[in-house]
Amino acid sequence: MGHSVIRLARSVVPCLLLCTSACAVSTQQEVEIGTNYASQIAKELPLIQDAEVNRYITTLGLSLARVADQRNLDWHFHVVDSKEVNAFAVPGGYIYVNRGLIERATNMSQVAGVLGHEIGHVTRRHSVKQMQKAQGTNIGATLLCTLTAACNSGLAQTAAQIGASAAFAKFSRTDEAEADDEGLRYVVKAGIDPNGIPEMFEILEKERKEKPTSMDLWFASHPMEESRIADTRAAIAKLPPDQLKGLVKDTKEFQAFKKRVMALPAPPPTKK
Repeated sequence: MGHSVIRLARSVVPCLLLCTSACAVSTQQEVEIGTNYASQIAKELPLIQDAEVNRYITTLGLSLARVADQRNLDWHFHVVDSKEVNAFAVPGGYIYVNRGLIERATNMSQVAGVLGHEIGHVTRRHSVKQMQKAQGTNIGATLLCTLTAACNSGLAQTAAQIGASAAFAKFSRTDEAEADDEGLRYVVKAGIDPNGIPEMFEILEKERKEKPTSMDLWFASHPMEESRIADTRAAIAKLPPDQLKGLVKDTKEFQAFKKRVMALPAPPPTKK
């Protein structure tokens, strides 16, 4: 998300509160952190307000979240009005996918795979773990600063910015592989063809070779090696053939959704 991430980080209310390294983030705290970030995202990023677009992305997202979520999170799915290719997750169940990614997809299973991948980041709590790692013993500072407007020291501001940045940081190859595995499981459980996952990777990889700069945002936050295409295809090949029978690859509803997205007015200029 580039410059928007910096603004989001700066918007988190700073404070000075330390806790021990054993301090853990509960599900309730994670949801509150995510709600805070989501409110800032709504101010900083242009979110599509079209009712039909939002209805479809929410319906598709919830079909995956229902089979993935063991914590009964209140999931939220949004389309960012940007031609740049990106998708990201915020702790607590907030998933965002850019208009540019939807417009590049050719079928429903590809977008479902992206949503499943981002849901996997949330269920595996990758952002929360990065926040804890970045803050070390200062995780309490990030928590209180995110949830309240209690204090304002410069030292705490630095701590809070680290925590906010960690929520949107580039995930490790291990995290990305875990999210790929989770996404694959979720789409299959939801009755969707998992081949959409490597297909989407191939579409993005092809565009990166043809138009390198158009993919900067995606590859800045999603480590992408050709091995991920091979790994997801290998994982699909290991699934029992009967498990892959009858899975849905595309629908008329998705194609109508994509057509509606593409027909929307041009996105606003990217903030610098």
